[in-house]
Amino acid sequence: MTYKFRARLDAGWMLEKPEGDRLALSEMLRLLAAIESSGNIAGACRACGVSYRHAWGVLRNAEKDLGRPLLETSRRQGTKLTRFAQQLLWANRRIEIRLAPVLEGITQELQREIDALYVENGTKLRMHASHGFAVEGLMQVVGEQDTAQIELRYRTAIEALVSLNRGECDLAGFQVPVGEFEKPILQHYMPWLDPEKHCLIYLAQRDTGFFVQPGNPRKIRTVADLNQPDVRFVNRQVGSSTRLMISLMLRQKGIDPASIRGFETSEFTHMAVAAHVVGGMADVGIGVETAAWRCGLDFIPLAKERYFFAVRRDNLLSPPMQQFIGLLLEDTYQSFVKQLVGYDATGLGRVMPLQEAFRETFGRASRAA
Repeated sequence: MTYKFRARLDAGWMLEKPEGDRLALSEMLRLLAAIESSGNIAGACRACGVSYRHAWGVLRNAEKDLGRPLLETSRRQGTKLTRFAQQLLWANRRIEIRLAPVLEGITQELQREIDALYVENGTKLRMHASHGFAVEGLMQVVGEQDTAQIELRYRTAIEALVSLNRGECDLAGFQVPVGEFEKPILQHYMPWLDPEKHCLIYLAQRDTGFFVQPGNPRKIRTVADLNQPDVRFVNRQVGSSTRLMISLMLRQKGIDPASIRGFETSEFTHMAVAAHVVGGMADVGIGVETAAWRCGLDFIPLAKERYFFAVRRDNLLSPPMQQFIGLLLEDTYQSFVKQLVGYDATGLGRVMPLQEAFRETFGRASRAA
C-alpha cells in the first residue's frame, strides 16, 4: 500500500492565572474572528461549525475569566468586538504571522523525515528564498499537484546565494529594485553570482513601499519623513534586501539609518510588518503592497523590485528543474500571481542569462573592460 502524508503544525497560546489554572484561547479567538468577519454571532457559529448556545457559553466564560467584555451588541449595528477583544485578536494575528515562516520551516524538516520513510518519493528541488507572497503561493500550488516537488527553506537573499554556491540548494531567490538602486544592490550579490555558472528564472515584479495607517495621519511621503522624532518605524530583518534598499535610500538623503526611531525593530515577513503597524506599535513599516492591502493599510510606493531564482546552468535541463519551470508556466500559478495586489506577472517563468536580466550593469562592465 502507498502512503502519502503531508505534515502540518499548528500553534496556539493560553493565559495562566495566578493560581496556576490555564485559560485556552484558541476557540474564543476563532469565534471573535468569525464575528468580526460576519458581523453577528449566528454567522460566526455557522463559520465555526458550533451551536449558538455553545458559542455564547465560550464567550461568556471567557469574559468572566478575562474580566473584560468582548462584544457590543445593538439592533442597528449587529454585534461588534470591543476594543479589548480587537486587541486580543490582533495580538493573536501577530503571533500567527510571526510564527508562520518558523512553523513552515519546521514542517518542511518534519516532511523530509516522513518522506524518507517511503522509498517511492522522488528527487526534490531544494529552494532557499525569502518569505513572500509569490513563493508562498508557489508552495500551495506544489502541495496540490504531484509533479514538481520542492523543499523550501526561508533564507535572506545572500544566505540563499551562498547556499547555491555551496551546492546546498538548487534555487536561490533574490530581488533587485528597478532603477538607480539596482546597481549597488546587484553588486552586493555579485560575489555569489557567476554569469558563466548561473542563469536566472524570472518570477515577478512587485511594488515595495511604506505601510501607514488609513488616511496617513503622520503624513509620511518620502524616506526623509522617517527622520521625524515622533515617527516610529518597523523594518525587515537584518540581511534582507528590503532593509538594504531602505538603508541606501536614507543614505542618499544624507540620513544615518541609525538615527531613525525603530530602524533596528525588525520583522521576518511583510505581513508581520503590516501587523506591527495595524496594532499601533509603529507608525510606518516597509514591505510589499500585498501586505498593506490585506491588512487595510494605506500604501506609499517607493520602488519596483524584480524577483528571480538563480540556478546553476548545469542543473537547468534536469527533469526536476524542467518540471519546476513548467509549473511556473501553468495557468494555475500564473493566475495566482496575477491576482496578487502589487505584483506584475509579465514574463513569469522566463529563463535568462544574467547579462540579459541586468543589461545596464553588465553593459557598463563590458564597456569599462
